[in-house]
Amino acid sequence: MSPQEIDLIPFFFIILSFVSCSLQDIPLNKYVEEASQFGSQAYPSYFDMIDDGGNFSKDLIKQSSDVLSLKSFDKVDGTSASVNVNDFGAEGDGETDDTEVIFFLNQSGGYFVASTRAFAKAWKVACSSNDEAVLVVPEKIYHLKPIRFSGPCKSEVTVQILGTLKASDNRPDFSQDGRHWLVFDTVRNLLVEGGGVINGNGEQWWQNSCKINKSKPCKDAPTALIFQKCKNLRVNNLNIQDAQQIHVSFQKCMNVQASNLSIIAPEKSPNTDGIHVTDTQNILITNSVIATGDDCLSIVNGCEKVQATNITCGPGHGISIGSLGSGNSKAYVSEITVTGAILSGTTNGVRIKTWQGGSGSASNITFENIEMHNVSNPIIIDQNYCDNRKKPCKEQRSAVQVENVVYKNISGTSASDVAIKFDCSKSFPCKGIVLQGINLQREGGKAAKASCNHVNVNSIGDVSPLCHYS
Repeated sequence: MSPQEIDLIPFFFIILSFVSCSLQDIPLNKYVEEASQFGSQAYPSYFDMIDDGGNFSKDLIKQSSDVLSLKSFDKVDGTSASVNVNDFGAEGDGETDDTEVIFFLNQSGGYFVASTRAFAKAWKVACSSNDEAVLVVPEKIYHLKPIRFSGPCKSEVTVQILGTLKASDNRPDFSQDGRHWLVFDTVRNLLVEGGGVINGNGEQWWQNSCKINKSKPCKDAPTALIFQKCKNLRVNNLNIQDAQQIHVSFQKCMNVQASNLSIIAPEKSPNTDGIHVTDTQNILITNSVIATGDDCLSIVNGCEKVQATNITCGPGHGISIGSLGSGNSKAYVSEITVTGAILSGTTNGVRIKTWQGGSGSASNITFENIEMHNVSNPIIIDQNYCDNRKKPCKEQRSAVQVENVVYKNISGTSASDVAIKFDCSKSFPCKGIVLQGINLQREGGKAAKASCNHVNVNSIGDVSPLCHYS
């Protein structure tokens, strides 16, 4: 190192101390403009290091560039590259915003480096890798504002969440996008796993929900974890909790496996669906525990070939297909199978709900091998669904056709007198409804009832209670 370079070291630490003390008062844009006045070689940004290949001055800065590059993009087994968010400036202290400006010292020489959006930069490196990449989130608590991980990527990517991702509890942080928090968009061959926690930190949102505070206007809240337009997706072994609204949403995806998920929120938290599936084909959801304030599993328009197995649900609103056809819209779902579920203390068991005035169909649906424990409405089809908070819904002639639905080997207890309720449309009665091996009793051992309107039911084997038409 030359004498001139040695003389620069105290100057670096003076600048670092000044910037650290004044960080909260300096807008990001202003900082970038002022930093550019010193010259990129003297004060290289971390953006330059990643995007421009690390063109630092040959001697003084090159060593720190090499060290950071090695730490952030190490080969795991000769075919995979490991990308650690900590090496891009993420603090993981549970307080620092790991999606904003971060200042740190690199380990090679103590020189000042500036980075922004550590998670976004780490994702960019992983997604652009020619080899399979593993994006590692270590066992720390990372505080995040809304962030989008966009593809397409050059190769397969694994996101290994070992620690905790925690949403900002400051609602204005979502002012530019009030419906999303963590989004994976247009990524093929993605695996998200690791046993870590995704914490939506939703209490502030629940308190401001119109369903909790009637004086508040009804507004959407963010979905905690969204997979959008992903193909060949696997989501495994995660703990998702306290979402602002929906916990996990699969939107316009194809070929999905979701397994070993624990999804937990208070029973009174509003609209906190566990898993929401929309416009998605060929998805398997298995071996998961869901206890929230709304539907454990909701399957809506555009879904085909959905299979849910070994789902433990409760508390919550049960497993729902729909709602479908809201606002006189057209909706289609088909080839849905729910098997091996246990529902305890839920508002509903297995439910199909459609709005009057809609059109389309919900067809080829099977619910089988299901246990109900103190469930208010164990089996229900509601073609007159209405969630209008201002006034009752008007009766309309059109409806989403519900047909070819099989209920097989369903037993347990109902918290209400009516264990089976088919409230179907006058204009579009439910068709092809089969009950086989049904044994539902009123909680406490009393006989339960079935209410069946505008539906023809084929009962096979022992079925209790039986439909009484009105």
